[in-house]
Amino acid sequence: MTYLIKLYPEITIKSRSVRQQMTRCLTSNIRNTLKRHDEGVRVRGRWDAIQVHLSPDLDPARARDAESALTRISGIHEILAAEEIQVDDLASIAEHVVPLWSPEIAGRHFRVKAKRRGQHDFSSMDLERYLGARLLEAAPDAQVDLTAPNVVVPVEITHNRLQLIRAKWPGLGGFPMGIQGQVLSLISGGFDSPVAAWRMMRRGVKSHFVFFNLGGPAHEAGVREVTHHLWQRYSASHNVHFISVPFEGVIGEILKTIPDGLMGVVLKRMMVRAASRIAERAGIPALVTGDAIAQVSSQTLSNLALIDDASPMPILRPLLTEDKQAIIDQARQIDTARHAEVMPEYCGVISKRPHVKADPAKVAEAEADFDFGVLDAAIEEAVTTRSNRLLERPAPVSDDALLVIDSPEALGSVEAPCVIDIRAPHEREDAPLELDRIPQLQIPFYELQERAPALDTDHHYLLFCDQGVMSRMQALHLMDRGLRHFGIYRHP
Repeated sequence: MTYLIKLYPEITIKSRSVRQQMTRCLTSNIRNTLKRHDEGVRVRGRWDAIQVHLSPDLDPARARDAESALTRISGIHEILAAEEIQVDDLASIAEHVVPLWSPEIAGRHFRVKAKRRGQHDFSSMDLERYLGARLLEAAPDAQVDLTAPNVVVPVEITHNRLQLIRAKWPGLGGFPMGIQGQVLSLISGGFDSPVAAWRMMRRGVKSHFVFFNLGGPAHEAGVREVTHHLWQRYSASHNVHFISVPFEGVIGEILKTIPDGLMGVVLKRMMVRAASRIAERAGIPALVTGDAIAQVSSQTLSNLALIDDASPMPILRPLLTEDKQAIIDQARQIDTARHAEVMPEYCGVISKRPHVKADPAKVAEAEADFDFGVLDAAIEEAVTTRSNRLLERPAPVSDDALLVIDSPEALGSVEAPCVIDIRAPHEREDAPLELDRIPQLQIPFYELQERAPALDTDHHYLLFCDQGVMSRMQALHLMDRGLRHFGIYRHP
């Protein structure tokens, strides 16, 4: 099968040299992507279109996969499935075009659009008029409309070869991947950050990913899945990197040293500081986030300016003025919503009274007490994985393996139970956990991973937090490390 790849209109209006550069880039991207489906694929760039030839003996299922992949390559406006047929005159052209298109134009307005190359004894207008008349004979309830047709019947003749268009699909649009350089996208696995990264990809920007791990292996496994999905579907022509930064120590330092109302802004400042250093080492010139104005307290205009101030490189925000529902709708369109819908909402620091307009002087004063050695250590412990190996990581422990206790009465069924309250100190003070005759320990979640191995293995330790999200992630993290005597206590 032969396919004609039409360039996105914004490419066609560029200068000749830029258009040629983008066409070469797109040709290479198509070849790199389709080789996964057909080793024998041939791709040839032309001025007005790119020709793709799949192997004639390719399995039909693999051919359909290749067609689907073409619709997700940035820079493509339209994909036309074409067949080359030898023709001699107007009648032989109509013999092939009319049976194919007459059902499509029945009861609708149409026009014929012809392109010719070579010497013929008829003009393009002659061809359009002749085919239009023959199509009207075959579909009497159709009407010709040259200005606003419902259907355009494309006909391309090169010398004595007719390119017969059998089907067409819309492309992704945008610019060829890599033509606009590269960025480092902060990704969390929710609705926003994957959509932000996808929008950059569509505009031709090669996107690497950095993930700040706040919830252990289970959290990371979910983010790896959505990142792999984005890469495989929309930028498989390029290998990129996924950098996982262990950030629990940073969370602990924030909770120890930063005033309540400033914690959210400071956390974001620490993230962009770390991301900027990682990007600088890799020669990446900009960061991308999924921030949208006023979506949460750290995303007010004044707080975003404070966060920008912590980064020496530009922070791009492609969702800045989008409504949340529009972001969710686009997440469904690119098929990342299904990941976000099962990803626990997890934030390492939740201020009771967050500042929507944090004072820069107070932020600077608060950060003066922060031990930046903790941030340095997190950056040094970051792990980089190539995009084509993202799913090779061992699967995390299943939730089914966790011991979950839902009531004080059920605690009696556990041998040697001990409840560990993993909330931050101020949360414990505001809402003390009261249990009769059940031992309790108070270990903030940001200290638990370090202290857990030293706890007496004769007890079954049940982790408690207000929403159950943090306790679940911490318990899964401990079980992943081989500590099987930890579970969850959920207070009714």
